[in-house]
Amino acid sequence: MLTEIPRPLAAVVGEVIGGYYFHHQSIESLFYESGASGDVPEGNCVKKVTSWLIREGKTDPGKALQILGKVLEEFMDGDMTRSCPDKPKDIERVKMILSRYGLQYGVGGKLYGASVTAPSRSLAKMLREVSVKEIEEEFERAHRTVDADPPAAVTAACAIVEALCKTYISESPHIEMPAKQTITSLWRSVSKDLKLAPESVEDDDLKRILSGLTSIIDGVGSFRTHAGSAHGHGKRTYRIAARHARLTVHAAHTLCLFVLETWQARKNKC
Repeated sequence: MLTEIPRPLAAVVGEVIGGYYFHHQSIESLFYESGASGDVPEGNCVKKVTSWLIREGKTDPGKALQILGKVLEEFMDGDMTRSCPDKPKDIERVKMILSRYGLQYGVGGKLYGASVTAPSRSLAKMLREVSVKEIEEEFERAHRTVDADPPAAVTAACAIVEALCKTYISESPHIEMPAKQTITSLWRSVSKDLKLAPESVEDDDLKRILSGLTSIIDGVGSFRTHAGSAHGHGKRTYRIAARHARLTVHAAHTLCLFVLETWQARKNKC
């Protein structure tokens, strides 16, 4: 999780935004309208943008990311202009520096992804090797919505487990796809074949951990049903917060990473 705006990120945004607006008054209005506070930093337009972002990041990192998103909004979402021929290259430059710090720009000045960390990053690396579109799409959806739309992130967390299980079963001709393709049924088939079911091991400590994986499956599936965006809710709707979605996403992604590593170990052994 970012604890401040990194200087390289602030520097790139400073060069791009400072060069795009190039009027001190325009930049000052842009920052104040985006929620920034305090006195205007000294220096030229580029230095002003860079310094302001760094200062806001030290004061309140969460708010600073919101300010950064709004500062970028018109530049990223606005129409191309003849007066700015390098804008497409600069947009890609901004996207690349955001990606370096686990961030992604969304339409409307929204930044996603800073709070989805270690398990997801490792999983992303392995997913590139698997290269299954459905799994990658659900991973990106969870990564993108965990803060902005927690119920959607819970739904995506469940869907990525289901998609991975279906992929494993479809690539294993000796396993039949269960008639009822719920997350519980799919996991039962995959865990049995990969010997991840608790009854498949003798060590008591490992058996407890594998039992925990089954609990994660049950919990993620139930949470998706009761709090996710994929199902309708009754009169009493559970108010899911970003921290609940983050817990669900991390749990699901940790499980998926373990499945992929076990699957890869089996392939190497064969």
